[in-house]
Amino acid sequence: MRLSSRLFLLCTLLCATLSAFAQEQQFANLGDFKLESGEVLRDCRIGYRTFGQLNADKSNAILFPTWAGGTTEQLVGSVGAERLADSTKYYVILVDALSNGVSSSPSNSQLQPHMQFPKITLHDMVATQHELLTKFLHIDHLKAVMGISMGGIQTFQWMVQYPDFMDKAIPIVGSPRVAPYDLLHWKTQIDVIENDPGWHGGDYPKNPAREAEYELGAILLSTPEHFNQTHTREQVLKEIAHAQESTEGSDANNKIRQAEAIIALDISASFGGSMEKAASTVKAKTLIIVAKRDHTVTPGPATEFAHLMHAELLELDDECGHQYGGCEDAGVQQAVVEFLGR
Repeated sequence: MRLSSRLFLLCTLLCATLSAFAQEQQFANLGDFKLESGEVLRDCRIGYRTFGQLNADKSNAILFPTWAGGTTEQLVGSVGAERLADSTKYYVILVDALSNGVSSSPSNSQLQPHMQFPKITLHDMVATQHELLTKFLHIDHLKAVMGISMGGIQTFQWMVQYPDFMDKAIPIVGSPRVAPYDLLHWKTQIDVIENDPGWHGGDYPKNPAREAEYELGAILLSTPEHFNQTHTREQVLKEIAHAQESTEGSDANNKIRQAEAIIALDISASFGGSMEKAASTVKAKTLIIVAKRDHTVTPGPATEFAHLMHAELLELDDECGHQYGGCEDAGVQQAVVEFLGR
């Protein structure tokens, strides 16, 4: 074998090894991080995974934050050739949002455990991600920020918090300010946890309200029509019984802190409550995707913001509701790929 061939083979193997390593869970230690409230999040760390190769001028990076309770491990299926985030073209950075059980959270903080963990905001989530990018990954500009559900909410926050940082933004079933109905169900989810006899002020030996968590999720994430098509009566009763004993799902304290952040979300707060002023500061080209029958993140605020920005708007009209992937995943993927490619 020629030397050049050996070097090529060695380089190929090395690149494959480095790529596989990059896709593993990694952490950036931010130290004591000052939050928007003025409180300090002690020993803050942010989880992330990277896919693909950053090009020479660092112009192909995409940030993809997690949904509520979600982890970057769950987002991996959205990354790759001919997927939502194409890692053969872009350097894709998946990031674990604060209080998701991977990044700093009530469930894993040694210095501020359980409800000693300070309240956080969407501003804090985005600020920690900005520090990850600039100080650890040495990226000062992004091709795009995109996300689903709370990932879409974080995308809206990115658009006004760091308007010069990205070329494009793609919030998918997210919101710039949650609607009254959304506030109601997020507060209900907090209440069922804190009113559960096993709550113990957050110092529980077993996660409380697992049954209610399943029930609320099933009601909110789908629509009656789609749920009735995909479930039998026997299946529902079986899943409720299973939920009572399940150890799966988000940690209750983690869920509370993320829910409080979503309730407090209002990207117009820094603009005197004016969504018009907030929209006028956005510099990124934007594709806003909403689901008309979404019961989890009702589409009104995102739709209105799209009109204020004169942004591209894709409205999904199907029975899947917030879980659009069960109906229009291919259409959403195609729209995102085309938008990024322009």
